[in-house]
Amino acid sequence: MPTIFTVAAALLGAAVGSFLNVVIYRLPLGLSIVSPPSSCPRCDTRISALQNIPVVSYILLRGRCAKCREPISIRYPLVEALTSVLTALLWLRFGEDPLLFGIYFIFMAAMVAVVFIDIDHKIIPDSISLGGIVLGFAASFFTPVGWVDSLIGIVAGAGSLFLVAWGYHIITGKEGMGMGDVKLLGAIGAFLGWQSVLFTIFVSSVTGSVVGVVALKLMGEGRDYEIPYGPFIVLGALAYLFRGPELIDWYLSLMG
Repeated sequence: MPTIFTVAAALLGAAVGSFLNVVIYRLPLGLSIVSPPSSCPRCDTRISALQNIPVVSYILLRGRCAKCREPISIRYPLVEALTSVLTALLWLRFGEDPLLFGIYFIFMAAMVAVVFIDIDHKIIPDSISLGGIVLGFAASFFTPVGWVDSLIGIVAGAGSLFLVAWGYHIITGKEGMGMGDVKLLGAIGAFLGWQSVLFTIFVSSVTGSVVGVVALKLMGEGRDYEIPYGPFIVLGALAYLFRGPELIDWYLSLMG
């Protein structure tokens, strides 16, 4: 596959990453993601096109607003760079089928937004999770997943986490998992099929447990703190999207 297409995919991802920064900031606040144009959140100065070049502008401005010189969060170039890299990898994986690439590109972009919204606000907007369920099921008619596996994935994804959350609440009397996580896994099942659900739960459980133990050691036992689970679910979903079937085959081969 020509390198120029991979580079073009990376540039597309960087541009979409810039838009995702707007989504991440505005969507949880109930603001429009299309208007007004981007501006500095501190001095409200409109950001020009030259000051809005993904990653590059942040470097040239040395991470500060061009007018008020207040620091700009490192999250902005991070989201742009992350989306750029993921889009290039997605093209290398699915570029031979532009329709499939387009469908999974939308899915991947939504997952990036979920990660940072959940980190910032401890929520996953219904417009992404429920919208993802509908869009993922509709897209399944055009992907190898197929509508049957997509439908099973929705039920298995949302249903499995709902039972876990319900059981935890019954046993402890506390909310251990938000319904946003439940609906998010339903959307993942819709896009990637029921096979992705178990894989995602396994990866998210292992990585979440490791991070939780490390956080417990660093912050001290007995302290109350909340670690959003959404990013770990997304990690599992993207791992399945890029290499899930291969990783499952590798694991089964180890088990004989």
